[in-house]
Amino acid sequence: MSFQKVADLADRCNHIVGSIVAWLTLAMVLTTVTIVLLRYVFQTGNIIMLQESVIYMHSACFLLACGWALGREKHVRVDVFYRTWSPYRKAWLDAVGTLVFLFPVAFFILLSSLDFVAQSWSVKETSPQPGGIPALYLLKSLIPAMAVLLILQGVAELIRNTNILLQGDDHSNMPSTDRVEQA
Repeated sequence: MSFQKVADLADRCNHIVGSIVAWLTLAMVLTTVTIVLLRYVFQTGNIIMLQESVIYMHSACFLLACGWALGREKHVRVDVFYRTWSPYRKAWLDAVGTLVFLFPVAFFILLSSLDFVAQSWSVKETSPQPGGIPALYLLKSLIPAMAVLLILQGVAELIRNTNILLQGDDHSNMPSTDRVEQA
C-alpha cells in the first residue's frame, strides 16, 4: 500500500466519523428543545438522563471530530505569517508541528487515558446523578478514540506535507494542501 493510499484511508476514516458525528449537533438541538419543553411547558421534573445525553453528545462531537477538523484545517491557527507563505514553507511548518506537537500530545493522551478508561470499564462506571445515564465508561472511551483519530489524521498530514517537501521549493503556483470534501 502506498503512502498516499494510507493518507487517503485516514482522511476517509475521519471523514466518515466526522459526518456521523455532525448529525449529533442536530440531535443536541432537538434534545435541548425537548428538555426545555418538558421542563417549562409540561413541568416535568425528572429529566436527568435527557440532560446528560446532551453532555454526552457534545463530548462526542468535540472529541471525535478533532481528526476531521485537523484534516480540513479547521483548528485554531495564528496565521499572521502562515497565510502568505508558499505551500513548501507551510508544509515544513506543518510537518514539524505534527512531529513535535501533535504526535507527542496525541500519544500522551492515548497512553495516559488507557488506565483511566480501563478502570471505568472494570466497574461499569455510571453517572453520579441519580437517574443519570448508566454508561459513563462509554463516554470516557471517547478520549482514547479521539487520540487514535488524531494520530491517524496526523499520519495523513505528515504524508501529504512530505510529498510537498519532496517536490521542492519552487512551487509557488501549486495549490494549497486544502482537502476537497469527499462524498
